[in-house]
Amino acid sequence: MATRKRLSQEDSQRAALLAARELLIETGPQSLTLKAVAARIGRTHSNLLHHFGSAAGLQKALAGFLADSICESIAQAVNKRRAGEGTARELVDLVFDAFGREGAGALASWTMVSGNRDTLDPIFDTIHNLVEELSAEGEDWRLIREATMTLVLQALGDATIGDSLAQSLDLPRERARELAARQLIATLPRGESV
Repeated sequence: MATRKRLSQEDSQRAALLAARELLIETGPQSLTLKAVAARIGRTHSNLLHHFGSAAGLQKALAGFLADSICESIAQAVNKRRAGEGTARELVDLVFDAFGREGAGALASWTMVSGNRDTLDPIFDTIHNLVEELSAEGEDWRLIREATMTLVLQALGDATIGDSLAQSLDLPRERARELAARQLIATLPRGESV
């Protein structure tokens, strides 16, 4: 009979969040149940209930987990772009990938439809904190906040309906990213041309 390794509370929660992220990407937000995540990591439903309180608690923790890792990458890309080493397109790709491939868009859509709007609070808080953290003297913060809002909304829209919309308009799938990069350059030029 095999025995399970006892994990610290932090390690157990991290394992659950990594498994939840995998499930989100593989099968969508509807699969984010305590039972499914517990099965993925070889734990019990009650173990995850103890850590997260409910499926909604797990989803909220996952939103925070995704937001933290995504915003760390975005902060690096913003700083590279400010230093003239990165491009608007690289920044756009990171944000679009976070909402598309990393599942943040699916999670956001699912939680809004299911009525668990507060599940997204960690994402909004992290984005707000990121904008505040990246503040620099002499920048027009109204433009930075507007550019952030526009880019996040574009990425969310692309993650949820981008493929179908591009097909219906007979446009290349990448066109939304190209347009977002052009708009970002026009709003916040950093030596790049539109």
